[in-house]
This record gives sequence, C-alpha cells and structure tokens, in this order.
Amino acid sequence: MILLTCWVVLWCDAAPNFILPPEAQTAIASMRAGLLRGGLSFLASDLLEGRDTPSRGLDVAAEYIAAQFRSEGLEAGGDDGYFQTARMAVSETNWDGFELKLSGPEGSLGADSKDVTINAGAGLDVSSAPVFKLDLSDAALVRDLSAEQVEGKLVVTERLRGSLANYRTAAGKLRTAKPAAILTVDPRGAAEDQQLQRRLVDSEGPPAATPRITLRGQNAARFYAALKAGPTDAVASIHVAAPRQTEVALHNVIGILRGSDPGLKDTCVLLTAHYDHIGRLADGPGDRIYNGANDDGSGTVSVIEIARALASLPKHPRRSIVFMTFFGEEEGMVGSHYYARHPVWPIDKTVAQLNLEQVGRTDSSEGPQVSNATLTGFDYSNLSDYLSKAGELTGIKLYKHPQNSDAYFRLSDNIPLAEAGVPAHTLAVAFEYPDYHGLGDEWQKIDYDNMAKVDRMVAAALIMVANADEPVHWNEKKSSVAAFVKAAKEQR
Repeated sequence: MILLTCWVVLWCDAAPNFILPPEAQTAIASMRAGLLRGGLSFLASDLLEGRDTPSRGLDVAAEYIAAQFRSEGLEAGGDDGYFQTARMAVSETNWDGFELKLSGPEGSLGADSKDVTINAGAGLDVSSAPVFKLDLSDAALVRDLSAEQVEGKLVVTERLRGSLANYRTAAGKLRTAKPAAILTVDPRGAAEDQQLQRRLVDSEGPPAATPRITLRGQNAARFYAALKAGPTDAVASIHVAAPRQTEVALHNVIGILRGSDPGLKDTCVLLTAHYDHIGRLADGPGDRIYNGANDDGSGTVSVIEIARALASLPKHPRRSIVFMTFFGEEEGMVGSHYYARHPVWPIDKTVAQLNLEQVGRTDSSEGPQVSNATLTGFDYSNLSDYLSKAGELTGIKLYKHPQNSDAYFRLSDNIPLAEAGVPAHTLAVAFEYPDYHGLGDEWQKIDYDNMAKVDRMVAAALIMVANADEPVHWNEKKSSVAAFVKAAKEQR
C-alpha cells in the first residue's frame, strides 16, 4: 500500500483538482500478469488457428471475450448480447481468363496462376499500364513518393526488402494514391500467402482498396532486379475476373461500464483492440499457424483485464467506459470502420478512443522497451497528457517516437473513429519486433509483467479521462488534424 499512497501525493502535486480514489488504486493494483498469461495462452493457441476473418477460430475468440465481459458484469453493448453483428461477404479469386504480362527493354514476363495470389475486391482489366518500381530499400525513394508518381500505374515492389518503417511509410502513401494495382514479387516459390486468395468485402464500406497481386518465383525476381527504381519503360497487362462472393456474419464484441455521474454518464470513453489475426498457411511442413500473440492478442487480453479491474469499482467513473474488440483489422480495419458507421454509442458523446496494439513484446527491433510505451499521433490531442501522468504513477514512460508516432497513426483501428471526429490514438510498446506477422509470434514470448504494468497505466488514464470535467480535445494547432477537427465540429 506504500506505492498506492505515493500515487495520491504525486497526482495531487501534478493536478490539484484530481485525486485518484483509494478504491481506484486498489482496483488498478489488482491487475496481474498471471491473468494476462492465462487468457493469451488460450486466444493465441493453435486451437484458434490464427483467428482469421472469418473463421471458426475467430468465432471461438469472440465467444471467449463475451464470456469474460459477462463474468465481469458489464452491460451488453451489441445488437445480439455482447455481439455487434456485421453482415458482409467473403470474396474468393476467380481464375477464369486470368492473365498477367509484363514487358519492356528488360524482357518479358508471363505469370501462371499457380504462382500468383490476388487480393482484389472487383475484376481488374489493365492494358499497357506503365510500371513503377518501388524499391523499399531506397529510403529516399520511399520518402519522396507521391500520389502523382504512381497514379494509373502498376507499382512493383519486392517482398523482404527494406525496413518495416519504409514499408509502413510506403503503405500509408499508397493508401491514398490511385495506382492501377500493386504487384509484390516474392523470390520464394512456395505459396505462403494462400489466405489472401480470399478477402472480406463490406458492401457499405469505402470503395475497394487497390488490387494487390503477389507473384512468386525466381523468374519474377530476375525481372524485378532488371528494372530501374522509380518510373520504368516497362508496361503491364492484367486481366482478373470478378471474384465469387459468399455472405458471412462477423462480430465486434462490446461491453459497457455505465458511468455514475447523472450529467456525464451519457458520454463515454472507448478502450479497444482487434482480436483477429491472419490465420494459417494452407499447406507445408511444420508450424503453419500465425498465432498473433502480440498482434493483437496482447491488446485483446489487456482490454479484458482492464475491464475486469474497473468493473470491480464500488462506484464507477463519472463517464461510461465502452470496452470493445474489433474483427477484421488485418483485412483493412473492417470491424472498426463498421463500428464508426454503426456506433452503439453516439459519436458526438464519445470523448476519446484508446486503441491497444502490440503491448506485450518488449523485444523491439530498436532495443528493449521495458517500462516504455508509445502513442500514435502523440501530440494530435491531449489524451497523451492523461497517459503521461498515469505513466508517472505506474512507472511507465510514455514517449513520442520521432518517425513512427505520426507514420503509424493511420494504420490501426483508431483511424475510423478519428475520421469521425473522435480524438483517437493507438498505444503500443513496440512498433517493430521479431516475428511481426510471422509464425513465431506466440504467447510464450510476451513480457507479462511489463504488459500488466502498461495496463495499469492505461486503467489509471481511463479513470482520469472518465472523471474529468472537460472532454479530451484535438490539438487544433497541428495542421495534420484539421480534417479530424472539422469532423468533430460537424458532430456537434
């Protein structure tokens, strides 16, 4: 209890108008690494087969999360108990009449369907489109990439080249550009991406993303190597038939901790994570399951554990807190986009969203990240102030990553809510780590003591936000948030 007493003193010095109630201190201190380990060892087990969207494993995970919310006494927040049901379609590649040809001064290349994986929401017909080589190991090329350079072109890149930071930067730029298609060359012959032969389609969602094609084998690698970086003299012709579609029902899982203040309980704070991952390899020797322990089983069990701790409070925080896990983040943030269009809590009454992603691994590619956490869009709103102060109380240093904080802001489940006007951020421990989207991201590699520590910080910050007189607000001095500020004003 000595530590808890210090919490009150520290917070009184920093913000005299707020005292963390003793019962809140007790609830936060009850959070345990063992509970996180137990939950994640199930969610990231082989039994759930990588929690692909859709899959039986994903449905089992949803039932598990709902059961935990039920046991904690949270109010059900969906249209079917704890489930918010989204009716979508699974789109599967149609190989009828498939053609992919590239030609230029470097020679020509034709593709056989057995060497190709296609991720496209509609049919594709491209004739003599210019080819742009995006070399991800060329930092200057990635940095200076513009939408005008790639509009209407086939962007050709290579798997396993360049840093993850370059990949993320390029992905963010291509998301808003309009290339005809993106072709990734994979020198390996094995078809390791067969799960991408089908994709999730939301008929209510934004227009279909840029078609993506993976072409495997050494012939493709040699053709790629012969191309100069940037604009090339090569052209591409592609025909892909419209995909076949099957209807499917998917679920966001939602539990509500109702606020205690008559004047503020109709406003809420969202705590979220995505519970899906990328499934499994279709065939091959050895381990074929992408368990997704850190991405984002760690965020999911953290939402559950924080919900458990705060639900134990004899008096709830003043504002309501909505705990939610999304499906389909790996399919393009489909679940969070669906929620933003069909909110169970009015958007204009949602004061903030904190999304948790990759909070379990401390073995960052940039060095150990023990007792550290980082926030996307760090200074886009004043939510970072609450988290920083909560970090002081719980032994976590919240910092702004000089590159990734802004670069990753649009790459997780916070962005659909931000685009709707809600101050929304994603909190992580490591942006880059070994086994990212790899077969080795398993529950045994999580630093559970550190994750519990980070979760205590998050819980303390949630209480602060939920008890504050004023809601979280965007930093209007930042030009990068102008569109979010405009959306927020339109909600009022």
